[in-house]
Amino acid sequence: SQATSDLSSFFPIMLCSLAGLFWLGFPFAEFNGNPDSLFFNDGKRRIDFILVYEDESKSASEKKGSVMRRKVSQKTSRPLPLLSDEDVIAKEPEFFTAPFRKDQLKCFFVKDKEQFFTPAMRSRMAYYILSRAPYEVRGNVKKFGFNKLLDGGVYKAAYPLHDCRFNVKSKEPSCPNERFLLFNEWAHPKSFYKMQPLDLIRKYFGEKIGIYFAWLGFYTVMLTLAAAVGLCCFIYGYTTRESSTWSKEVCDPQIGGEIIMCPQCDKICPYWRLNSTCESSKRLCIFDNYGTLVFAIFMSVWVTLFLEFWKRYQAKLEHDWDTVEFLQQEEQPRPEYEAKCIYERVNPVTQETEKVPYTACGKCMRVSCGIGTVLFWVLLIIASVVGVIVYRLAMFITFSSNLHSHLNNRKELEPFKEYVTPQMATSITASFISLIIIMILNNVYEKVAILITDFELPRTKTEYENSLTLKMFLFQFVNYYSSCFYIAFFKGKVVGYPGEPVYWLGTFRNEECDPGGCLTELTTQLSIIMTGKAIWNNIQEVLLPWLKNLMFRHCTQVSSEKVIPRWEQDYQLQPMGKLGLFYEYLEMVIQFGFVTLFVASFPLAPLLALFNNLCEIRVDAWKYTTQSRRAVPEKAQDIGAWQPILQGVAILAVATNAAIIAFTSDMIPRLVYYWAFSISPYSGGSEHTMAGYINSSLSVFNISHFSEMKRPNEEITPYWFNNITTCRYRDFRHPPGHPNQYDFSIYYWHVIAAKLAFMIVLEHIVYFTKFILSYMIPDVPEALKEQIKRERYLTQVILHETNIQHFKELMKPIADNLQTRPRMFA
Repeated sequence: SQATSDLSSFFPIMLCSLAGLFWLGFPFAEFNGNPDSLFFNDGKRRIDFILVYEDESKSASEKKGSVMRRKVSQKTSRPLPLLSDEDVIAKEPEFFTAPFRKDQLKCFFVKDKEQFFTPAMRSRMAYYILSRAPYEVRGNVKKFGFNKLLDGGVYKAAYPLHDCRFNVKSKEPSCPNERFLLFNEWAHPKSFYKMQPLDLIRKYFGEKIGIYFAWLGFYTVMLTLAAAVGLCCFIYGYTTRESSTWSKEVCDPQIGGEIIMCPQCDKICPYWRLNSTCESSKRLCIFDNYGTLVFAIFMSVWVTLFLEFWKRYQAKLEHDWDTVEFLQQEEQPRPEYEAKCIYERVNPVTQETEKVPYTACGKCMRVSCGIGTVLFWVLLIIASVVGVIVYRLAMFITFSSNLHSHLNNRKELEPFKEYVTPQMATSITASFISLIIIMILNNVYEKVAILITDFELPRTKTEYENSLTLKMFLFQFVNYYSSCFYIAFFKGKVVGYPGEPVYWLGTFRNEECDPGGCLTELTTQLSIIMTGKAIWNNIQEVLLPWLKNLMFRHCTQVSSEKVIPRWEQDYQLQPMGKLGLFYEYLEMVIQFGFVTLFVASFPLAPLLALFNNLCEIRVDAWKYTTQSRRAVPEKAQDIGAWQPILQGVAILAVATNAAIIAFTSDMIPRLVYYWAFSISPYSGGSEHTMAGYINSSLSVFNISHFSEMKRPNEEITPYWFNNITTCRYRDFRHPPGHPNQYDFSIYYWHVIAAKLAFMIVLEHIVYFTKFILSYMIPDVPEALKEQIKRERYLTQVILHETNIQHFKELMKPIADNLQTRPRMFA
């Protein structure tokens, strides 16, 4: 097409004029039979960036397996270090660095002009030029950038070349074989115990991918401590579940067996004995114990240490990888932004006129539309959560009427009767439905968020990714955590009492917690969502790319063709997505939320996250080195908008865990009973004890106060229910016959006051501890600050002395000329 010819004719001019130090061109090259070659046939010009298009002059049969390529030349580079065995990956010397300027070429150490820029640097420069090269001008409309041609189908693909096959070492003498080293020392399963070669990852894939794997590795290492403490907490709860007083009372036939509980729904739910929840009570003791309180406080401190130490480690990486001043010096506007710059404004910093794509009013309109769309989708998620709640209410009635009869009629299912309760069945099915809804809404909203961010038109790629990150995380936060927040803080909190229950929509009776407590249900919800999400992500990251690559190779290969060139091998791999690492970060940050926000209910969450991350590191490494085309290397100073998001989650985690302990678990009511109600004047004892707690935590209801619409049907009344006039329910209310019958008792107000006091005290203690730790741990180590200042000073001195020397060299001929002229004296 004309657009293609214009583009190809323009590229060499742009690249030669802008590059300066190297020659670039776009000649066609026939394959020389060497599958490992990275060069044109002259053996000097390296092929480092590929543009793929179909040759329309060929027939359909010829197109299969035969695709012409345009190449952008680049240079070779030195291999980089950083594994324990330096014989495998050599260590690279360190230099003082400064942003490169061609007019200061003499200031830089240029040992070999052909190898001064690494292949990753050259690929990034080539990508920059290609993304801004114009290919059509019609009046005031200027079209440029190969990304638009990719979207329009003019080009089929664009990517840098891998330097070799991942499993076979290249025989080319100038090939560094960095991909082969990364696979063997990083991505291969046999290297799972080795530290990541971060410097080599950064050199081969760029700083942006390097800092992601650095963060993921650091997060995984920090998880080992949290996982160990969480496992100890779980073991403590498991070993003490049989010895807890309240669990013994529930299981005791003389106590729990004599307590008759009120029905949990209208008409079709029967009366039941408290000891039928014996196993649920024991399971609750595993997670609802004093060890959980200690672990929640520990995790609040852990998350602060994690974030503070990561900042220090990140500062070291910024210095080592020369990205300290990247955003201020190097980041350029996005081509999509530059293409729409039609308005003029005065830059407030430079006081010079510059082009912008929108006015102040236009920018406000774009942002407002974006915010409105995001809020609409958040409300849509909340609506889906309400739908799941209605499902829970309706299915609880169904399970209550049919589940036990079904289990009783099936002898093979009778052993499960004690464990499968209507509440548990409802919770498990609702959790799976929530997971399915989450996955569906994720896929839809992803496209919506991208459209919104494109419409807002951020200036730089960093601004674009930060804007998209905030939108996607807000959506994912509501999507993934809303059901957990409902179970933790709303379910079973406003249910009324048996004679006057609370109804949803005037029809569905508000559901109560499982007899074992809502904490057990929250644990079930978390485990299902975390496990299901991990399995689904691994299917997407491992199985799908492998199958796609297998099918693509089968469809494009020619039977007579046994040896294919390097660029053909890379074309058969999966392309890197436009958002790159965005989904990798999002997956891990959502997991971080599960680990921190609800850890008081599930101390094994850090252990599950640790196992997942140990696999995640190697799976991502395998995907990047074997299944994906080489990503265009990008620079990055830090993890971007994910840093404040992590800090926000850490702050919120203190409040959520304190609220879970206070309002979801039974810890505070137990403590109130132990210290206040187990002794005189509320009981006859003089010593603090937990004996009698179960009886004190259950209120009494006179069954004659049931209305006809709420009274259980006679056909479902148990055979043992004879001459019984009262039943019990979970609450702190006055008994029938009291002047204020069924109103909240003094015990209730003591418990509420204790819960609020506990939350306030715990939050202030933890937040104060976090503040002290943040203050005591500087973001940048003092030694590193001094080193950075020292290097900046030496760099300025070197540049100053070099400029003086260059000025002397320029002035020397003039000075020599003046000395040779005859002097005139007045």
